[in-house]
Amino acid sequence: MSRLKLFVPLFLFVVLAGFLIRGLQLDPREMPSALIDQPLPEFQLPVLGKNSLVQRMDVVGEVSFFNVWATWCISCRVEHPYLQMLADRGIPIYGVNYKDESAAAMQWLDQLGDPYRLSIEDVEGTLGLDLGVFGAPETYLVDAQGIIRYRHVGVVNERIWRGILQPLYQELLNEAASQ
Repeated sequence: MSRLKLFVPLFLFVVLAGFLIRGLQLDPREMPSALIDQPLPEFQLPVLGKNSLVQRMDVVGEVSFFNVWATWCISCRVEHPYLQMLADRGIPIYGVNYKDESAAAMQWLDQLGDPYRLSIEDVEGTLGLDLGVFGAPETYLVDAQGIIRYRHVGVVNERIWRGILQPLYQELLNEAASQ
């Protein structure tokens, strides 16, 4: 029995090493969302820079992206020119201005360009909470029925667009066209 006690530290080391190796193989940017294949949450929030409200039914009906952004988000500034390029190509993108100041957000869009069909003001973060937002930027791909099909956490750039988002977007467009 005393000899078995000698192997306990070795056994614990092997188990902990196994957990460490498994953890190192995981993608830290991959954050599953409970909302995949679920409807875009219901909301009624102000439109940035307008004296009007927008709700879920106003922004569904076509395959589109919802991009969570804020002026305090450094990564959002990095991805902004790429989003503008996508919007210039006709890709429908709705902004969710997350926990931000309206004046700063409007100034940002005036200076850097506005890639969004409209920006939803989520000052309190209620829509972000319903979406399960961890921070900005996050981008959601929503089908024509308003169902969330994909969530990307982080900057949208050429690699992400061509490798992940564009194929999924095209697939959803093809599905919508065949219905």
